[in-house]
Amino acid sequence: MSTLEEHIDIDAPIDRAWETLHRAESYPRFVDGVREARSEGQHRTHLDVDAGGRSRGLDVETTDRGKEMTWKTTSGPDLAGTVSLLPIDREHTRVQARFEYEPDTITEAFGGPKGFAQAAAIERGVRSDLQQFKDLVERERKR
Repeated sequence: MSTLEEHIDIDAPIDRAWETLHRAESYPRFVDGVREARSEGQHRTHLDVDAGGRSRGLDVETTDRGKEMTWKTTSGPDLAGTVSLLPIDREHTRVQARFEYEPDTITEAFGGPKGFAQAAAIERGVRSDLQQFKDLVERERKR
């Protein structure tokens, strides 16, 4: 199993970031490849994903503990992760993302490179998603 960890600091209170993180319908706005997302109960989300030139559906189950959301796929490729929100101060939040995956599973499910090139592509994707999340939360805060 491979693990990737990244973080970003957001100019917004922790509750604002937490609310955005739990609004499944906003996932296409900050997760690359997600075309559509919808909640299917309190801790279940269905994602329609475009990746590697293919469209597929993924079901995801989430668990909350404090300001930490753990997720795992329950259909499709075996993927899992954790997003933790940590207060820096009253107006700033650190978002830490941890993504766990089997490299062969990613290649089989989504295509793309293998080895180091795959790890670099996943790292760029996670960083991009975090930056888009930051931008979304900060834009919503200014409204």
